[in-house]
Amino acid sequence: MSAITQIGIVPIVRTDSAEGAIKSIEAVYRGGIRAAEITMTVPGAIKALEKLADQFGDQIVLGAGTVLDPETARACMLAGAQFFVTPALNVKTIEMAQRYSKPIMPGALTPTEVLTAWEAGADAIKVFPCGNVGGAKYIKALKAPFPHIEMVPTGGVNLETCGDFLKAGACAVGVGGELIDAATIKSGKFEVFEERARQFLAAVAKARAA
Repeated sequence: MSAITQIGIVPIVRTDSAEGAIKSIEAVYRGGIRAAEITMTVPGAIKALEKLADQFGDQIVLGAGTVLDPETARACMLAGAQFFVTPALNVKTIEMAQRYSKPIMPGALTPTEVLTAWEAGADAIKVFPCGNVGGAKYIKALKAPFPHIEMVPTGGVNLETCGDFLKAGACAVGVGGELIDAATIKSGKFEVFEERARQFLAAVAKARAA
């Protein structure tokens, strides 16, 4: 979790093939981002996790996203996932991650969900879909009563808003299509992701310096 906070960005890799996911993560790695999350919506996601875990070892913090239940979390863990992200709050999935001392960022949106997830043992809360409910202003509003709860907003995060989320109190941000998009994968121009990774890291550094 400290590595994710230090990096400040979790690339969310949601592609239509395992190969596309692997190449995308290789590209953001070359661009300097040493963390990534493969969603379980990717066909062959578990195999992609295994391959990347073998390839990178401890050079990258590899996570599994869109984890809906504890069984999936365990399968991802065995494949090499080091952290878990869920779109919604499932206490049993949090318990599974805790059992094996793996960080988990469950999805929550309302103050009640955020507190419930934190009390259940979440390491940070994925505030989702954040962009639809006010973006950085919403994070700032949540942090007022919950200054002790780590938050990773997802949804509505791009190069322009990235810094605002961090200044509002987020410990990191989750970035999906604004970093890794289907059209670029289709064109095979993975170097675009490399460059975007550098731009996002620069945006994080700028916001934190301010």
